[in-house]
Amino acid sequence: MPPQSPAEQQNPPAGAGRPLDRIDRKLLSRLQQDGRIPVSQLAREVHLTVTPALERVRRLEAGGFIDGYFARLNARKLGLGLLAYVEVSLDRTTPEAFDHFKEVVRAHDEIMECHMVAGGFDYLLKVRVKDMEAYRNLLGDTIASVRGVQQTHTYFVMEEVKSTHSIVIPQT
Repeated sequence: MPPQSPAEQQNPPAGAGRPLDRIDRKLLSRLQQDGRIPVSQLAREVHLTVTPALERVRRLEAGGFIDGYFARLNARKLGLGLLAYVEVSLDRTTPEAFDHFKEVVRAHDEIMECHMVAGGFDYLLKVRVKDMEAYRNLLGDTIASVRGVQQTHTYFVMEEVKSTHSIVIPQT
């Protein structure tokens, strides 16, 4: 292992139970903005040399702080212009009913997100499809036909005001 820089010695990187330090937060923030940033540029921006910066990024990945990297695609350009949110209520709230519903949802890529929620219904789905006919087919053939689905309510998005994958990185 190469010798640590002064910044590394003063602020050891996250992992193995260590909390995130200022440099780790800067790395995460910058990688959220641009996951393809060259390590050399990333290192300059956080005032480290390339090797310590790369080691920190690898530790953040290994520690589960970074789940992955992806390209954000333009859904409209790909012909997927209809975005909807669907509330789903199940007729019973047993582990088996939840597991079955989750299994079906995971098998359909049109369902982009699925969240079990507390409140007046059980799941909130984010769905993106080509058009109303595709949505009707997904709802009728997939979502509503799942054993145990009692009721659905759909909300169609008229305008995407804000859509981001970035999360606020706590400073504490």
